[in-house]
Amino acid sequence: MRNPFVLSGYVSAEYFCDRETETKELTRKLLNSNNVALISPRRVGKTGLIEHCLHQKELEENFYTIYLDIYATSNLQEFVFKLGKEIFESLKPRGKQFIEKFFALISSLRPAFKLDELTGAPIFDVGIGEISKPEFTLEEIFKYLQNADKKCIVAIDEFQQIVNYPEKNIEAVLRTHVQRSTNSVFIFAGSRRQIMQNIFFSSSQPFYQSVSLVSMSAIDIQEYAKFVKRHFENAGKQISEELIALIYNLFEGHTWYLQVIFNELFSLLDKGEDCKFPMVEFVVRNKIFSFEPMFQNTLQLISLWQRELLYAIAKEGKAAGITSRKFIKKHGLKSPSSVQSAANQLLGKEIITSENGIYQVYDRFFGLWLSEVYGTGFKLKIR
Repeated sequence: MRNPFVLSGYVSAEYFCDRETETKELTRKLLNSNNVALISPRRVGKTGLIEHCLHQKELEENFYTIYLDIYATSNLQEFVFKLGKEIFESLKPRGKQFIEKFFALISSLRPAFKLDELTGAPIFDVGIGEISKPEFTLEEIFKYLQNADKKCIVAIDEFQQIVNYPEKNIEAVLRTHVQRSTNSVFIFAGSRRQIMQNIFFSSSQPFYQSVSLVSMSAIDIQEYAKFVKRHFENAGKQISEELIALIYNLFEGHTWYLQVIFNELFSLLDKGEDCKFPMVEFVVRNKIFSFEPMFQNTLQLISLWQRELLYAIAKEGKAAGITSRKFIKKHGLKSPSSVQSAANQLLGKEIITSENGIYQVYDRFFGLWLSEVYGTGFKLKIR
C-alpha cells in the first residue's frame, strides 16, 4: 500500500482531503469562464486544490489544462520558457499532430521541435537564452491558445513573482493578452497576500477588477482528522483524535507540514500498531532537526540585527508591536528604526511573514527549531 500522505504532486481524489467548498467554487467559476485570483499562504494546499480542480471530470472533458509554477522565474524570458514548455508537455500525450501545430503557430520556438534519437518522441529542446524576443514569443503562445480546438485553463502559481521582473509594464502586457483571450480562462494563484491584492484590487494596476477572488485558509481540523483516521484504519493502524489535534495545532493546520509528519508516522507504524505520544514527539523533533544545516546556513546569511529580531519573533511564536518600547526592551533590541529595517529585510527574504501586524517565522519547522535552540523551547501537549 502506498503512503496516503502525499508530499508532492497530485495522485487522485482518494489522497486529497476535503476542500469541497473551494473545489466547487473554483470549478464553477472556471466553467463560467471567470478568471480567478486564488490567494492563500504557502503550504496550506493551494497547489493541491488547483490540481484537484483540474482533474474534475467536467473540466478534464471540456478543457485543455496547463499548470505552471513561476516561483523560480526571475524575468519575462524565463516566464515565456516555462509557459511554452508546460504547454508542450500537456500536448505530448495527444500525439505528434498536436505538437506540430503548436510549433507551426509559434515560429520563434520552431527550432526547439526535435525528436529523441532513441525513442523518436518529441522533445522541447530550447535554451532560455534562445528566446531572444520573449514578448513576441508570448504573443505567439497566446495566439496558439486562442486557436486551440478546445478552451484552455491556464493556472499560474506564485503569480506575484511577476512584480520582481526587471521588464517594464509586464503586468500591462499580460493583462492585454489575457483580456483578448476568449478561448482561455486563467487561475492566478499567489501566496503573498499583500502583493496579490495590490495586483488585482488596486485601481492603479492593469489587472484591477479583472478576476473573481477565491481565498483559502487552514484546512478544517475535523475534516482532516477524519482523513487521517480513515487512512490509518484502512491500513490496520490506529491514531487517536487527541494526537491528530496535537499535530494540527502545532502547525496551525498548514497542510504541507501536517502531511510531512503523518507521512512519517504512517511509515513507522506496523499493521496492528497504535500510535503513541512518544512516537509523535520523536517524529516531530527528528523532522525539525533534520533541517538544521539549512537553518544554520540561513542564519549565517543574515545580519546580526536581523538574527536578533528573528530570535525574538520565534520566542513569541506570534509577535505583535515589534517596534514598541515594551517589545524592544523585552528582547534586548536596539531601536524602533533598526527593528523596522530588519523586519523589512526579513520580509523581503521571506524568512518572516506579516499578517494584520502579526509577525511569524515563515517556515514553521524553522520557527520551532529557533524556539528550541535560541529560546525556551517548544512543548508538545495534548489539550
